[in-house]
Amino acid sequence: MTGDFLPIFESTRGNIVESIHFGAAAVVDVSGSLLAWYGSPKTAAFLRSSAKPFQALPFIEGGGDQFFHLTSKEIALMCASHDGTDEHVEALKGIQSKAGVQESDLLCGSHPLSHQPTVEAMRARGEVPTPNRHNCSGKHTGMLAHARMRGLPISDYVNPQHPVQQAILETFAELTGVPAGEIELGTDGCSAPNFAVPLQNAARGFAILCDPRGLSPERASACRRITQSMLAHPEMVGGPGRFDTRLMEACKGRILAKGGAEGYQMLGILPGVLGADSPGIGIAIKISDGDMPIRRADGSTYNRVRPAVALEILRQLGAITEKELAALSEFGPVKQVTNWRKLVVGESRPAFTLERPEPAA
Repeated sequence: MTGDFLPIFESTRGNIVESIHFGAAAVVDVSGSLLAWYGSPKTAAFLRSSAKPFQALPFIEGGGDQFFHLTSKEIALMCASHDGTDEHVEALKGIQSKAGVQESDLLCGSHPLSHQPTVEAMRARGEVPTPNRHNCSGKHTGMLAHARMRGLPISDYVNPQHPVQQAILETFAELTGVPAGEIELGTDGCSAPNFAVPLQNAARGFAILCDPRGLSPERASACRRITQSMLAHPEMVGGPGRFDTRLMEACKGRILAKGGAEGYQMLGILPGVLGADSPGIGIAIKISDGDMPIRRADGSTYNRVRPAVALEILRQLGAITEKELAALSEFGPVKQVTNWRKLVVGESRPAFTLERPEPAA
């Protein structure tokens, strides 16, 4: 797999490139045509949390939002890797109440939070993280609601053989164009099944999610419900200061974003963004070393590679304006590297140019 990745991002100190990150990306339209790429677009990788909109799709397609009278805010939370704030937990409890499930039904486990205001508020109240604070609790609650709607058992809803997971796999296969039997399965950090497919297939699926005009009316409506909910409530998808949230806020309904662990990022460019008749476009990015979070002095964390690479791809495609880039400058694409005295000692920057097909003769 190493040969599929190329140098994609670098950090300098003085006049020397001090470190280099490798990665790959694919840019695909709804027809599956490869519009641009870097590294090998056939690189297979697990989507991790970037898969969440796909995992919610069969539930919404089956009418789950109407069955339980879910709001767009609640649908966005089911597609989220949220910060576990009080606002997120309040919305989550709303879904659970409507679906007749509870926190103890969740099989995602619990983990320390990275949103420092929430950490401090919980500490002051003597609270510890529980499953509802887990960043995947919205996805898990959606899976439980899906099982409840169909009258299925909920005790093993994360079992790959459970009908809910089989429906998710089948839907994911249809959107990405990879037969279900050829999709590599793994277990995510939250214990739910996850999928690995080539970047170009994942990008195709995200393009269709953003531009589902060729699908059945039921599936097209479900795709639009999910994307519109995420774009209307970006604060539910991530949280204050998070890249996915900030990008969707800055681009105001034009670009969909959903990151995943280990350096994975999905982006969707909505129809018409690149021109009056332009189709929806999906972008899949994988940073080979996982782009592990860096901890700031205040305890919060950030990723330095994936957001900068995502912004640079959008810039090279002409999908983001200079004003929008300025509003997102805390993520790059180019940033100064400073030391503990705030002295500028270098810079971090993307180090790639997208490849594109040769023009037709």
